[in-house]
Amino acid sequence: MPPKEAQARIKINNLLQESGWRFFDDASGKANVILENNVKLTEQSINDFGENYEKVKNGFIDFLLLDDRGFPLLVLEAKSEAKNPLVGVEQARKYAKGQNCRFVILSNGNLHYFWDLQHGNPYVITKFPDPNSVKGYKDYQPIPQKIVDEKIDTDYISLTQKPNYFEDPAWKDESSKQEFIDKNKLKFLRPYQLKAVHSIQTSVKDGGNRFLFEMATGTGKTLIAAAVIKLFLRTGNARRILFLVDRLELEDQANKAFINYLKNDFKSVIYKENKDDWRKAEIVVTTVQSLLFNNKYLKLFSPTDFDLVISDEAHRSIGGNARAIFEYFIGYKLGLTATPKDYLKKIDRANDPRDLERRILLDTYRTFGCESGQPTYRYSLVDGVKDGYLISPIVVDARTEVTTQLLSDEGYSVPVINDNNEAIEEEYFQRDFEKRFFSEDTNRLLCKTFLENAFRDPISKEIGKTIIFSVSQNHASKLVLILNDMANKLYPNKYNFDFATQVTSSIGEAQQFTINFTNNNLHGSGNFIPDYKTSKTRVCVTVGMMTTGYDCPDLLNICLMRPIFSPTDFIQIKGRGTRKHNFTEFLFDDELKPLITEPNKKKFKLFDFFANCEYFEDKYKYDEILEIPKWYRRVGPPVEPPPHPVGYENPDDDKLVIMDEKIIGLSGMKIDRMFFDQFEDKIKKDDFIRENIGIGNWEKVIEYMNDNILNKPEEYYTIEKLRRATGVDRRISMQEILEKIYGMIPYFKSKDQMVEEEFEKFILDRKPDDPAHFVAMKYFFKAYATDSRVRDIVDNKKFNDLYVNPNFTIKDYKAIPATWRETIPEYIKDYVSLNQFMQ
Repeated sequence: MPPKEAQARIKINNLLQESGWRFFDDASGKANVILENNVKLTEQSINDFGENYEKVKNGFIDFLLLDDRGFPLLVLEAKSEAKNPLVGVEQARKYAKGQNCRFVILSNGNLHYFWDLQHGNPYVITKFPDPNSVKGYKDYQPIPQKIVDEKIDTDYISLTQKPNYFEDPAWKDESSKQEFIDKNKLKFLRPYQLKAVHSIQTSVKDGGNRFLFEMATGTGKTLIAAAVIKLFLRTGNARRILFLVDRLELEDQANKAFINYLKNDFKSVIYKENKDDWRKAEIVVTTVQSLLFNNKYLKLFSPTDFDLVISDEAHRSIGGNARAIFEYFIGYKLGLTATPKDYLKKIDRANDPRDLERRILLDTYRTFGCESGQPTYRYSLVDGVKDGYLISPIVVDARTEVTTQLLSDEGYSVPVINDNNEAIEEEYFQRDFEKRFFSEDTNRLLCKTFLENAFRDPISKEIGKTIIFSVSQNHASKLVLILNDMANKLYPNKYNFDFATQVTSSIGEAQQFTINFTNNNLHGSGNFIPDYKTSKTRVCVTVGMMTTGYDCPDLLNICLMRPIFSPTDFIQIKGRGTRKHNFTEFLFDDELKPLITEPNKKKFKLFDFFANCEYFEDKYKYDEILEIPKWYRRVGPPVEPPPHPVGYENPDDDKLVIMDEKIIGLSGMKIDRMFFDQFEDKIKKDDFIRENIGIGNWEKVIEYMNDNILNKPEEYYTIEKLRRATGVDRRISMQEILEKIYGMIPYFKSKDQMVEEEFEKFILDRKPDDPAHFVAMKYFFKAYATDSRVRDIVDNKKFNDLYVNPNFTIKDYKAIPATWRETIPEYIKDYVSLNQFMQ
């Protein structure tokens, strides 16, 4: 045997033994590995070789692995280290067929492939599967068509929570239906959540086995994941599912959600709490970090233990070494992320942290088979706001003299005493700020500005729940001291140093603090109104915690007391406040409830003390290579030393120089609108497009666009991405986009504008004589014209579904005069083109 092949065999022997295969009988059982087994090929296998069958009637299987009854289970074909294991594909296939084996391993000792001959292609593995795992995998008989054929409607999860909910008298009774839903915590999929799950079915139909959902924070990714989990388990296309998270608090949060949604059909466990009996569960939740420690995943699991792996916040939980865990397991893969790839363009400086972020996110797309940049399904923050599920912030742009200077090209200059007791002038720029400087006066001014302008709780009237993102743990400690001091002066003896709490990695109970803050019992609750459960602690000051995946819907304020340069961080932090909330949910005083005039959260404030929003609106160039800004030292006279050493403290009082509030509209921020400007510049420079539009040759222009501009690898412009980039909430044609670029139309009309125009035509045509009902009629007109679910409910008279429809309810329907309930749909069908409202 050649040396390289012998070396490969030694490595393969060791790998088999490490995975529990036995070359000799021992206390664990009989030997289940046969070496160099001389086999006769079946007639079918011989036929597969064609004219060369004489040469292959007999053959030697390198390793034949047996099941616990001694029957052939798996063929292992070994190659020398110098060869790619895949060269043995056909040979191994014939041997496997001859032995009636479904599974093959191809290995050269360093690179290994696992191959299920019944499903898919050879798959790279880093460890050989153990005997029990392969035996269990043998019983796994996935039928992808069952995924495609599964009927999934809005009540897909609620049917598991309460299978016969629709037969319950409380459900049938209109007056008690909502109370019944709340009491049983029934979850109904929203239209976009339904589309997300349907997109999995479409992808599987097309042969896909990797999926990526790019969905804004607050859109219910965990509920969607539960629906996908049920889909795979219910159809037999998965026996067990691994759900990966990157934070401890998300581990507990996800497991509780799966138990709530799926416990009647499937068991969910956290791995570290069920190390001995995790195999009894269909859903196993764990953090990436716990599996990475000492490569624990290699010791705990076999590659065939999970048939679907879901990565929550995929751009984080499969970054770096964590990707090895994700790729270790064989089977379907689903990634969930709230960070759109479009925000990360080419970076020029190799050391720029944004370049690393860009590459991680691009790797995320490749990992999930989305090299083109198009996820399996996308639902953005702009989509969520337009559809009424999420809310946008009011940006409070507040800058002091110090922070304004820090943001300037010249930086901020301050006299300090160095270690040699010499007076020097140090300058701190925007990036240096994170590492080295923050003045006491500036801290106090920022805290004072926040307290005076923060949104207040609509029930208790105290400062609304807030997260402050600080520069460092030391900075967080300073802010907590200042805020508690100020709160004690505003509310003497009310909070006792519990108004603000530091939540950073140096605080032992920080993880539990985040959970308690969500559950409104951080250091107590009901501090002002006993029957109102809201956290006694009003402000959590953190650095990097409470960003990814943290759910606190009653959050009213977010403060950026630090500069941010990462689009991912900015989007995640901004997303903490986008969820809706009804504050009376935790008010248990029935007499007080009617007195609350604004119970629903409609906006939140994003306090921006370092022009982060301006940076992402104006300075962050999506269409250019990003370079680290160049800073210039200020030239001036020598600086006299201060009378006392001040370290990094600013000796002068700081002043507020900018204080502005800006409501973010439906079109979102520039970071949400992405890259339309880049496309516009490219089109305007194209002579062929300009000339043919000038003569009205639209057919030729559209053909040219499809052949030369759209779907090209470099920028990958697509009609879908361009529609989203316009910020318009309806489907726009390529001709309309080009008309806007060349000034042939002044702007894109919104869906609401077009509905208004159609409704005005309806009023002029049908002349209703009861203006008092115009508002209700218009709402129905809009809902029927723009919402396919509402059309389905009305057309098929499934009016019970309106009780769980979020956009148009049974109450809205009953507000319409009976004579118009049929007239409006008939008119729309006859005279209104619905394509113009589609997205």
